[in-house]
Amino acid sequence: MSIEQKLILLNGVYEIYYKFIHSWTLACERFCATCCTCNMTLTTLEGYWIMSSLEDAPKRNLLHAIHAAKGRQRFQPKLTINQIAELCRDDREAPEEPMDPGWGACPVLSHQECPIYPLRPFGCRCMVSKVRCDKTGYADIDEFVLSVNNLFLQYIEHIDTPGMSGNLMDVLCFFESDSNQNTYSRGKRLENPEYLIPNSPIPVVMIPPWHRERIQPILRSLRELLG
Repeated sequence: MSIEQKLILLNGVYEIYYKFIHSWTLACERFCATCCTCNMTLTTLEGYWIMSSLEDAPKRNLLHAIHAAKGRQRFQPKLTINQIAELCRDDREAPEEPMDPGWGACPVLSHQECPIYPLRPFGCRCMVSKVRCDKTGYADIDEFVLSVNNLFLQYIEHIDTPGMSGNLMDVLCFFESDSNQNTYSRGKRLENPEYLIPNSPIPVVMIPPWHRERIQPILRSLRELLG
């Protein structure tokens, strides 16, 4: 599959999610950035779309902000969601991975706004809450929305196989290199840096039994999109 086809699919996935989530009443609004931490993760497909879409000046500003924060502790996952799904399928325990929102805000933020908001990865798009996080200290996400979010994360990773996943800062810095961008855009297998992990196809969808019937229309839309 070409990079152009993958980007079309990615935006199709985003559109399906947009239609779903905008039927919910949410507290999220402009300048609400409590959930925007340095622990955000994404796929290389999403990172490539961000870096290849930005003009030179915004891209330099973005990378400058990221490099200024590179020494900060942040969540660097050891497993992707599809690798976790494989463990669950085989009745094996997924290891605990430390992640603390107290490690700090997303370095991309500027005056409580995201300068790449139209290009933001799915991990940002699905961080929604029924109440203001700045009042409660946490996001209150409906259990069904969490199930839907996991399903979309699985499909995005599936589309980006054999790409990689990792912390937003690490993935965007990876694509600072023109060589890495060119290698990825040609569909060549990437050399895995120690801070990025290889993506996997969906082994089984992680939908709890009590949500399986309700989620079927969304699942059909995703399957139809991928053909």
